[in-house]
This record gives sequence, structure tokens and C-alpha cells, in this order.
Amino acid sequence: MKNRSHAVSNTIARNQHRVMCAVLEHVPFDGWTDAAFESGCRVAGLSPGKAFLLFPRGIHDIIHSFGTAADHAMLERIRKERKFKILRVRDKIAFAIRARLEFLTPHREAMRRLMTWYALPSHWHLGAKRLYQTIDLMWRAAGDTATDFNFYTKRGLLAGVLKTTILFWLDDETPGCTASWEFLDRRIAEVMRLGQIISTAKSFSFPFSLPFQKKATSP
Repeated sequence: MKNRSHAVSNTIARNQHRVMCAVLEHVPFDGWTDAAFESGCRVAGLSPGKAFLLFPRGIHDIIHSFGTAADHAMLERIRKERKFKILRVRDKIAFAIRARLEFLTPHREAMRRLMTWYALPSHWHLGAKRLYQTIDLMWRAAGDTATDFNFYTKRGLLAGVLKTTILFWLDDETPGCTASWEFLDRRIAEVMRLGQIISTAKSFSFPFSLPFQKKATSP
């Protein structure tokens, strides 16, 4: 029974990935719209009923699958990089961001459209959620175990690095996106300096807990 359930789950996942890829072919022309979703489903040979079963929320589910696929590809690149564990933290973060953007390079126009989609007032919270999920995966892959103020500080700083690098990368026409990777290195260097300033300032702060600071639990 367990093997059968696993096989069914794998079949569903493969079908979802196939449809997502079909929809992505239409996004550069139709945007992240119902039209792109319906066209992709037709190309994939999916009836409206089956499409609803796989993607109850339509294009919203495709966008979620797209973001998840990029995160999985990033983590897989990290897993396969034998030297990743011995890299400096800043180099681990740079590697993770670059790995994700290299996966997305064939879909750069879809990403451009997605940034516009996320900027809509009714969608910004979905963009914020995806951004948090991605940067949290990056920090955890880099070995971050902070649960205090640093937990929020690191993720906030990395969010800024990732967003500005994506915006730069979208218009980068240099071979191999070399300008983007140089921009990324500069942004990380700036953030590292800012992080040191924040750490120094915290050492002179008053000894009380912030309202949103995680509290340690007793064993």
C-alpha cells in the first residue's frame, strides 16, 4: 500500500511539473494569467477537470510550483557541491543565490513578469512569503542556527541582497551574467559590513528582550 501511494504521489508530481513547464512557455507572452494557465494545460493534454484536480487555484498554484522548483534546484546544487561545507558563510550565501538564478536563467522573462505580478497590492503578501521561504532555506543551508535577534537581522539583510540582485540580473546582458555575480559579491560585502555595525551597536544596547525576540526554552 505504501509503495502504491508513493507511486501515485510521484505520478502527480511529474504531471504537475510537466504542466508547469508548459505554462511557462506561455508566460512571456500572456503573463501570469488564466490565459497562460489554460494554454499550458491544453498543450499538456490536460482536460479542465484534471487541471482543477492538479491545480485547484490555477495560476497561483503554478507560481507556487515554480518557486518551489527553483528552491529545490538551488538545494540540489548545494548538495552536490562537495566544497560547500568548508566555504565561508558569505560564499555559501553567494553560491546559493547564484545557483537559484542560474536555474531561472532560461525563464528570465517569466521572472520579470512574476516580479510585476508580486508587486500588485493583492499579491505582495504571496511574494513576501516566497521570499522568506527562500532566504530561510539559504541561511539554513549555510549552517545558520541563530534563534535570537540575529535570526531576523540575517534574513532581513539577505532579503535585500536577493531582491536587488534579481532586479540587476533581469537586465544583465553580459556573457554568463558575470556582471550579476560581481554585483552580488559587492552587495554581500556591503551587508557584511552593515552586519558588523549592527553587532557592535547591539553590544552597547540595554539588557532587555525585544518584543519580537525569540525566547529560549528551558530544557
